Amino acid sequence: MDIDVKKVAMLARIQLSDEEANDLGPQLSDIAAYVEQLGEVNTDGVAATAHPHDAAMPLRADIVTNGNRRDDLQAPAPLTESGLYVVPKVIE
Repeated sequence: MDIDVKKVAMLARIQLSDEEANDLGPQLSDIAAYVEQLGEVNTDGVAATAHPHDAAMPLRADIVTNGNRRDDLQAPAPLTESGLYVVPKVIE
């Protein structure tokens, strides 16, 4: 598989010299060929998994523990109005 390294570099916003592009071309082609080879593997009967270990995330009760703290959090602000921070106008 032949890959246009300069185009891939442009799409990735990577600046490559011609020498670097020539060096990376065969490497990218090898990677793409390997991915194609993996696509040919028979995976029938193999369950999908997100993690190789049988682990479960600990769950906790969905209970609000700290409530509305807006007034406490806005207390250090120099100026607030109706629960919003008031800031100086920066666009003229």
